[in-house]
Amino acid sequence: MDNLEVADIFKQIAKILELKNDNPFRIRAYQRAALTIESLPEGLENYIQTDRLEEIPGIGKDLAAKIKEIVASGRLKFYEDLRETVPEGLIAMLDIPSLGPKTVGLIYRKLNISTIDELEAAAKTGRLLKLEGVREKTVSNILAGIEIVRKGKERISLGKALMAAEDILKQLSKLKDLKQIMFAGSLRRMKETVRDIDILAVSSNPQKVIDNFVAIKGRKRTLAKGQTKASLLTNEDIQVDLRVVEPKSFGAALMYLTGSKNFNIKLRYLALKRNLKINEYGVFSVKGRVEKFVAGKSEEEIFKLLGLSFVVPELREDRGEIELALKNNLPKLIELSDIKGDLHVHSNFSDGANSISEMAAAAKRAGYQYVAVTDHSQGLKVARGLSLETLKKKRREIDKLNEKFSPFRILYGTEVDIDNTGNLDYPQKTLAEFDIVVGAIHSGFKQAKKQLTQRIINACKKGRVNIIAHPTGKLWGVREPYQIDLEEVSKVARDTGIALEINSFPDRLDLNDVDCRLSKGLGAKFAVNTDAHDSEQLAFMRLGVATARRGWLEKKDCINTLSLSELLKVLKK
Repeated sequence: MDNLEVADIFKQIAKILELKNDNPFRIRAYQRAALTIESLPEGLENYIQTDRLEEIPGIGKDLAAKIKEIVASGRLKFYEDLRETVPEGLIAMLDIPSLGPKTVGLIYRKLNISTIDELEAAAKTGRLLKLEGVREKTVSNILAGIEIVRKGKERISLGKALMAAEDILKQLSKLKDLKQIMFAGSLRRMKETVRDIDILAVSSNPQKVIDNFVAIKGRKRTLAKGQTKASLLTNEDIQVDLRVVEPKSFGAALMYLTGSKNFNIKLRYLALKRNLKINEYGVFSVKGRVEKFVAGKSEEEIFKLLGLSFVVPELREDRGEIELALKNNLPKLIELSDIKGDLHVHSNFSDGANSISEMAAAAKRAGYQYVAVTDHSQGLKVARGLSLETLKKKRREIDKLNEKFSPFRILYGTEVDIDNTGNLDYPQKTLAEFDIVVGAIHSGFKQAKKQLTQRIINACKKGRVNIIAHPTGKLWGVREPYQIDLEEVSKVARDTGIALEINSFPDRLDLNDVDCRLSKGLGAKFAVNTDAHDSEQLAFMRLGVATARRGWLEKKDCINTLSLSELLKVLKK
């Protein structure tokens, strides 16, 4: 059993406990453990073998024993017994946004509905309106939520796909006959969600690569198998397609499979203008009916032949990048190595799993100059928001730790809640004491676009906020982005010197690439943050940077590419 499978079992346990109205702290423990396990840099087997399970944040004696049972036997008796206590369809219904466990229980008891299909039919025929507290708007939200769940099953998040692809590449890379291997498709372009995973390889023994591929750890079943192509389904129901090509065609095949479709169409048009033909096998010169292979081993030689500077995969969406590549005028995109610190992380002072010291040590190991510990504000009780008294304790601890970690700097921060009118959850005097203030909306997502927009604008104009976190509130497979006038928000952020966040958490990636480019065009600045709730999640930064690159952002566009001294000057302004 790999990490994702163990994490999924813990997620399912949390859902069932929630449905049964179990202890909320127990539910939260399983949810946190699942998130932590998903982001671990090593397989759980390694932690077991080296007796380090209980060193993982949030993993105590009980959860450690359950992990050992799952890894050893592939099953967990506690989970199997728990599943028997509720109808299977009710668990699936818990995935529907805005449909909480109390409502699911009510629908089951009063209408005997136990599947999503039955729920959809009841919603469309008006049966749900017979239930107390269920109104037209409730029914409309349920139907919209069902669509979100179904869409989520069709596509997978970038983080999940990337982890699965890298695990497969790691397994196959051990083969001696393998000369090159790389994932392609929308995953290589780092889109926020992907439908499946494409892998391309070069080998002197294609059959051996294919045989090993269809026998990898984590395979559920083989979908197809040939001499140079194969397809399988992983235990997480992710389809993975492998193709083995000749060395001379690797670059051409990689470019073709990476896409996007519109990008490839435009390249073929450019090739035709030069009497060239381009496809997945290579680039060919065309004279009459005679075709001659002229390039294909690498993408670089193909771009050069077409008179283009190299276009990185993240930009290949036919959004003007080819025209700029013809002029050798593409932007110099931000790199992961440009990031000097993370400006939005949580500690165990609020809902994080690690201490401030542990989060700082992990950030320092990542090569950062600073990290902002931005625990939730007092009004967000569900996330253990910090009271004014607790803030004093946190400040004292940070001051003490900064003496130990110097010259690395821990910034005293908060993720302050923006209320329904745009007011902030701490007094102005308290906000003035922070090194950095991250403002965020955590409720009222269904308000009108004008009202949501005004909330953010009002918060920006308070004069104490440095960053607007996850600006559209998106949660993949759970909640669609709430409606705001991003143009207006971007202009206000620009004028007030506030950065818009690119939240790197896999289920957020908010702002997305399109929004980033829009806001950049209006002069806004950005902060690429992880919103990490444990030390391992700091690794999510690469997903946020990839999103920033897809949004055409450069180093100069993001405030956390600044050195510590430069950042402090910006924050002070």
